[in-house]
Amino acid sequence: MTGLLDGRSAIVTGAGRGIGRAIAEALAAQGADVIVADVGASVAGDSADPAPAREVAAALGKKAIAFTESVASPGVARLLVETAVKQFGGIDIVVNNAAIMRDAFVFRADPRDWDAVIRNNLSAPFYLINAASAVMREQGKAGRGGKGGYDWGRIINIVSSAGLYGNLGQAAYASAKAGLFGLTRVTAMDLQRAAITVNAVAPFARTRVTDIIQPANDAQKTYKERALKIGAHHVANLVTALCAPAAKGITGQLLGVRGREVFLFGQPRPIARLEVEKPAALADDLVAKLAGQFTDLTTDLEAFNTEPLV
Repeated sequence: MTGLLDGRSAIVTGAGRGIGRAIAEALAAQGADVIVADVGASVAGDSADPAPAREVAAALGKKAIAFTESVASPGVARLLVETAVKQFGGIDIVVNNAAIMRDAFVFRADPRDWDAVIRNNLSAPFYLINAASAVMREQGKAGRGGKGGYDWGRIINIVSSAGLYGNLGQAAYASAKAGLFGLTRVTAMDLQRAAITVNAVAPFARTRVTDIIQPANDAQKTYKERALKIGAHHVANLVTALCAPAAKGITGQLLGVRGREVFLFGQPRPIARLEVEKPAALADDLVAKLAGQFTDLTTDLEAFNTEPLV
């Protein structure tokens, strides 16, 4: 697989640590030039530090540069894309991985924390996609990648099972990640004619977040122990595969990766139909006819608290 991504240019946000770093390293190992974009903030988004991004870029050598400004504004997102074009001649791969967490039960949450999480975890990916996709489309018209047609364009959004199942106290984080999947679907549709693929990946791996989990019960303790076994390189393997030429037909999909397991998730579609005969009896009919198909309130931690393949 060496040289699989020769000639490509990539932006990976949140690439200074954990999953983002593993992705940046994997893309570079396959020949891509990489911008390591990371402000170096805490899990909550505080205390920016440029050192992590610079360290990773230095370790990757001439194929990488660091970018340490927050992409949570349209102007900085455009600057990041312009930097890729200036330094590497174009932009082909965007991995939206950066995220922050400010957890609280909905009845205790601070609206300012909600705004910060949505801005960083959902608006920032949109800003970057908005800026990068316009350049990608023009590159296709200009013949980047050869005479066979531009098929290098890849956008991968790192989502979370919390946005699919829900989890206690994670209203902001889960909402942002659920919204990021909605953005994935629409972007895939908007860019289909340009042959730019767009997919979402829900990772399970050891990160700063799993490191700081304070288990409240035995089930959470077991979940943490299992999560700590899973290396971030498994996520990087899937992301790299989605960037490969062979993956040009994969778009609009929601995938999960936990160690050596890769999941293809179903997407929300109607599973039952009810004809309304008496509006006054609608609630009774919903319970009587559809309750057996209601989705339960299993959290993502409960759903995936099984032994991983590592």
